[in-house]
Amino acid sequence: MVLASAPWARSGDRTRITGVTSYLTAPAGAPLLIVRVETNQAGLVGYGCASSPQRPLAIKQVIDEYLAPMVIGRDVLDIDDLSHLLSLSPYWRGGAIENNALAGIDIALWDLKGKIAGLPVYQLMGGRARTSVSVYGHADGSDNSEVIDAVQQFIDEGYEYVRCQVAVQGADTYGTHSPADAGAIAELAKSRDAVWMSSPYLRAIPAMFEAVRDAVGWDVELLHDVHERVTVSEAIRLSEALDPFRLYFLEDAIAPEDLEWYRELRAHSTTPQAVGEVFSDMRTFVPLITNRRIDFARIRMGAIGGLTPTVKLAVLCELMGVRTAIHGPGDISPIGHAAALAVDVSSRAFGIQESTKYSDAVRDVFPGAPVIKNGAYEISEDVGLGVGFDEREARKYEIAAPLTYDSWALLRHRDGSVARP
Repeated sequence: MVLASAPWARSGDRTRITGVTSYLTAPAGAPLLIVRVETNQAGLVGYGCASSPQRPLAIKQVIDEYLAPMVIGRDVLDIDDLSHLLSLSPYWRGGAIENNALAGIDIALWDLKGKIAGLPVYQLMGGRARTSVSVYGHADGSDNSEVIDAVQQFIDEGYEYVRCQVAVQGADTYGTHSPADAGAIAELAKSRDAVWMSSPYLRAIPAMFEAVRDAVGWDVELLHDVHERVTVSEAIRLSEALDPFRLYFLEDAIAPEDLEWYRELRAHSTTPQAVGEVFSDMRTFVPLITNRRIDFARIRMGAIGGLTPTVKLAVLCELMGVRTAIHGPGDISPIGHAAALAVDVSSRAFGIQESTKYSDAVRDVFPGAPVIKNGAYEISEDVGLGVGFDEREARKYEIAAPLTYDSWALLRHRDGSVARP
């Protein structure tokens, strides 16, 4: 099939896309999906991130079979046009699978544009608004004393922002002692017999923050992720109970299906609210931002289609006084993190960046992976996104079998009904 080209497609001697290749690798356990966009200029390639741990094979097929053929021969500089084209290419458009596939190509095109310009990508977005990007660490424990020890360790390493999660006895609690590798996660998926109970959780979290504040004081910013597991009334009650401990933000207190309730939460609590990592449409953020119902937009760049829509959301956040807190766990590649940093560095709406610590294996696969020093990412001056991809090293790490990372779906309430992840 011959696709119609853009009206300017034949004008001038342009750098054009000659190939799109996707790669799966797992140097830290979670599957990472990387996209390489090749051009008609010798040695000029761009790398993007399309990583999403639950459906990597589906995303890869969308890239290889549907999106890649549409961009061959097109001008690499027409990023916004190509983003719009690819987002509209399926009649039933949108969704996390389609958007992650689009994001892989979109981020690679930004990487290419920076390399062609001889500039870091953030310079294409207006230049530096800051010289470093503060991150938050993830402190967890089986009890309050372990959480306190973990928080103190981050403070000793120079972190000023720390997320705190504590295990609730007898309940399957999010964010505590997560398995480190795919094998352990697969075993969890087979034997997830602990249940979710909100009542002991609602008692445990305010008590944890009281203990942490008593131990480490008020000079560190503290965060917590509810992971949308409670009802709306419970979320409002929890947020109000946390007001005295001055959290930097409370994340995903309300599920994405119930976003209108953030208006009620706002009326009852002064604790800053962050939400958005599970949104798969950038427009879902718009009423929350324009009505100032949240304080932080937790953007997962891949899920909404890449760097292009993320930049647009960051501008809206700046206009409305909402800050960004781009999603950055270990199931996003260093290329994806570098793309987030380009927005963080250049946007006045920046609030905080989620971070992960890279193993030596990850750095071997991704030379130039971002570096954290004293609780902040250092800013690379390398052109493009500044992160490479070693295909030979990547081939050493096969991804786990499908459904390995779907253990979220096995969580249940005590009565056997399905619980939120």
